[in-house]
Amino acid sequence: MTAFDVTLSDIEAARIRIAGRVRRTPAYESADVSARLGRRTALKMEALQLAGSFKVRGVFNKVLTLNDDERRRGLVTVSGGNHAIAVARVAGTLGLDALVLMPKTAARFNIDLTTKFGARVELCDDAAEAFAKAEDYQRQGRLFVHPYDDPAIIAGHGTLGLEFLEDIPDLTHVFVSIGGGGFMSGVAAALKAMRPSLTVYGVEPTGAQTMTEALKADQPVTIRPTSIARTLAAPFATHRTVAAAKLFLKEILLVDDEPVIKDVSWLLQTEKLLCEPAAACVLTAAEAVAPSLPDDSVIGLVLCGSNLSLEDLDAWRSQSV
Repeated sequence: MTAFDVTLSDIEAARIRIAGRVRRTPAYESADVSARLGRRTALKMEALQLAGSFKVRGVFNKVLTLNDDERRRGLVTVSGGNHAIAVARVAGTLGLDALVLMPKTAARFNIDLTTKFGARVELCDDAAEAFAKAEDYQRQGRLFVHPYDDPAIIAGHGTLGLEFLEDIPDLTHVFVSIGGGGFMSGVAAALKAMRPSLTVYGVEPTGAQTMTEALKADQPVTIRPTSIARTLAAPFATHRTVAAAKLFLKEILLVDDEPVIKDVSWLLQTEKLLCEPAAACVLTAAEAVAPSLPDDSVIGLVLCGSNLSLEDLDAWRSQSV
């Protein structure tokens, strides 16, 4: 099993490297969410990040570590959502050529955003085919920017954890969503390095329990995600992210799609913030756990992204009625 290889110093270096390239998103205590959970609760509003999610943190950190020759080769990546959009945004900002391999099931909204920011999109039958094609393009000379299994990507994501603790220094329990595990790995590594006593929960939809299945098998396994939380639909975790889950997480909480859709609407109505299901799921999970936590707990919810079309939200809501 691969050891987890991202340190606090890597995350601190990433923060310096990407400074001025990404937003330092706000974090604040929410009276409404605190009342709902029965515990003081703070929200990290990463849904307000450039390109609509945390992903630009890792992608900027990765690309800014490349030399000129590597950048000239062009980038290739695999993603059905936020990583695709982030690679397109970063490549466009830095004047690089980017090719994104997306499954045919990717939301039209995400495909359109990726092309809007300047990347070329090639649709594949599924994520497994996309990863195989990415390896082919890598052999032909392009630089593969892995969506989650890369120390530079993970370190960039960890910068969010540093910010959250700076703004809410008395956090005791933090909930973070899991796709392939890179985001969780970076955020949890930063939080636990700065505050070893802090408890971190991972959250997965029941239709995309990639890390849950990997931990059961004690190794990465391939799944076929079915959740509406498409930005969490990684087909597999990796040895690196599984190692991080074992190191940092108290447990992984599973949530169903229907209550998550309701919480997307609730957050929009209450906090005036559009969150994709991958973000809203941490509220759904926290509500199940909060009553068992000490009365003086300070809960942190990482609202990781906002790349959601209102048409999709309307469709999901009508199906769940």
